[in-house]
Amino acid sequence: MEKIDTPAGPVSVAFDGPHESRVLLVLAPGAGAPMDSDFMRDVASMIAADGVRVCRFNFVYQELGRKAPDRQNVLEDTYRAVIGGLRPDTATLVAGGKSLGGRIASMVAAAGADVDGLVFLGYPLHPPGKPERIRKSHLPSISVPMLFVEGTRDPFCPLATLEDVRAELTAPNEVAVIDDGDHSFKVRKTSGRSTSDSWAEVAAATATWLRETF
Repeated sequence: MEKIDTPAGPVSVAFDGPHESRVLLVLAPGAGAPMDSDFMRDVASMIAADGVRVCRFNFVYQELGRKAPDRQNVLEDTYRAVIGGLRPDTATLVAGGKSLGGRIASMVAAAGADVDGLVFLGYPLHPPGKPERIRKSHLPSISVPMLFVEGTRDPFCPLATLEDVRAELTAPNEVAVIDDGDHSFKVRKTSGRSTSDSWAEVAAATATWLRETF
């Protein structure tokens, strides 16, 4: 465990995977759980097992044990600081994260952050049942390759809506669909798979895209 200084205070970072990897995947957590949640830890470990260096970090509010997310500008400044701290030692840096973490990565990328790609694990296009509050206006200005990993039961990102959004993008982009996955990629017993199986699919899709793209 290490620390990176940000304008709002230091945040913890943790690394998985080989130092010699030419790609570093930076994953920020979702709003409801920090970087050491089961999902973040397990998925990072499985991606790392495929030869990719992975960095997880907390936002400031998570570092302080608070439940309410920081203001948007604080979240963005924190992500920028993490990128800035990691970039000098990284040939290829791909940013992303779970839900909120992925959205903040997309915001800083759209504003010009020095990243080579983006990975979204359950992108929150809009609150459940509120498509009129869609969060997409910045996405067409992103110029780096993007991967959307989405569950078929995710109310934050209906696949039909995502396809409409992808049609507006100019940068290369792909989607990896996790059958029966909800917003946290949990699956029902009727799917014939466990949630661990689903998380392994998330990790495999991410690692494969990274290998084929970079």
